[in-house]
Amino acid sequence: MLDKNGIARRIAKEVKNGYYVNLGIGIPTLVANFVRDDIDVEFQSENGILGMGPFPFEGEEDADLINAGKQTITALPGASFFDSATSFAMIRGRHVDLTILGAMEVAENGDIANWKIPGKMVKGMGGAMDLVASAENIIVAMMHTNRAGESKLLKRCSLPLTGVGCVTKIVTNLAVLEVTSNGFLLKERAPGVTVEEIRNATEGVLVVEGEVPEMED
Repeated sequence: MLDKNGIARRIAKEVKNGYYVNLGIGIPTLVANFVRDDIDVEFQSENGILGMGPFPFEGEEDADLINAGKQTITALPGASFFDSATSFAMIRGRHVDLTILGAMEVAENGDIANWKIPGKMVKGMGGAMDLVASAENIIVAMMHTNRAGESKLLKRCSLPLTGVGCVTKIVTNLAVLEVTSNGFLLKERAPGVTVEEIRNATEGVLVVEGEVPEMED
């Protein structure tokens, strides 16, 4: 079973040379720590930065340099800063190659719910709805089940939707799955996790084709 860093490390393998990548709040922010050094990637944050680097070391934080989740970040050489209007023009203009988001729930048809739990205070929907409406390549980073052990990969989302039919791939602490017209296609297992354990933790349709390999480091 993977921890949050393990999920981020696996997703970092999906980042290709030359990509412009938006990192959502939560686990996705960790991805920048694991991208290969030999590829050129530009990380974008919707609050107005292109060229985010990994998190700063303790004692080296700059309180004026933050991401959309208000975490302190670093800026790589050549980074640029701009207003939210320009940032969302990039997003809505489909100039982002990969969007990595956290989620509370994902449905087997690719619907995502990641912004509101009814009855609980939230700061607002943020930029996720713009991202899911514009992006063509969305990977979700999430735990496979909630704290009560209930599946978060569902037949149908129970929470208010952020986007409809937009998720392409999901990486959880148990597995890597692709969203297909037939359901969640199991592509990889986390080390030590069986197909049966993944099946038991998945409410939506789980499609298993042949031998499913373990994730590689």
